[in-house]
Amino acid sequence: MIELPVIPSTEQRKKRPDWLRVKLPVGPEYAKVRKLVDTYKLHTICESGNCPNMGECWGAGTATFMILGNVCTRSCTFCAVATGRPNEYDTDEPRRVAEAIVLMKVKHAVITSVNRDELKDRGAEIWYQTVRAVKEASPTTTIETLIPDVKSNWDALIRMIEAGQEVVSHNMETVERLYRRVRPQARYERSLEQIRRTKEYGQRTKTGIMLGLGETTDEVHKAMDDLAENGLDILTLGQYLQPTKMHHEVIEWITPEQFDRYREEGLRRGLKYVEAGPLVRSSYHAERHVLV
Repeated sequence: MIELPVIPSTEQRKKRPDWLRVKLPVGPEYAKVRKLVDTYKLHTICESGNCPNMGECWGAGTATFMILGNVCTRSCTFCAVATGRPNEYDTDEPRRVAEAIVLMKVKHAVITSVNRDELKDRGAEIWYQTVRAVKEASPTTTIETLIPDVKSNWDALIRMIEAGQEVVSHNMETVERLYRRVRPQARYERSLEQIRRTKEYGQRTKTGIMLGLGETTDEVHKAMDDLAENGLDILTLGQYLQPTKMHHEVIEWITPEQFDRYREEGLRRGLKYVEAGPLVRSSYHAERHVLV
């Protein structure tokens, strides 16, 4: 029997709990990263995704770079990134990302991208060139690539993951029942297969799921089982935050105690590492995931 979620009133959902309060980004290191991102005309998911940890991460001199532009071909109802027809991609972007990472003295870099469904190779060649450029410019920098859904273009997937990165992530984002509402152009089983194929290629695998979209505890547990069966190593769980009134509303605020229970369940079900908490995002504490 599937447990249905108890949906709180609109007023209850509007009030953000105290445990979700974050400090505004300030400090010299934050300002330094801000300047480098602007100078090299780079996009970061920190900004485009309204990440609540931007102050903490940028203050430590790190950032998650978003390649292939800042306009996505998908229209996911949770995401703050702009949707539309992207411009032509910039073939010089790999060099600029690598130079910025060297100047920032980044020890561990996370690289992600928008979906580029209009491209035959889904942007795979730019992915490959970016990772190679970073590795050549800064050989000691470890890399996590957070790659999009390739829509079963498995040749593109291999090109994206064969450049030498240490972790390959692909976010499931939500439970199976909510896919049509939250990720209308994605497919739950297809994303599972992408993770499985990535693992079979010999890569360390990772995914992230947002909570508070209306999922049940049983559905989260089933997702954990599905991921473990398909070779997932690392799972991140965080609270969904509504970017604008036009996006999917928050159905529930998940307590820190419930996140702790989910972490224990994920480990019990065979996952190697589970990062769970209200402010956790897929790239949060990513440097730890290289060692899993």
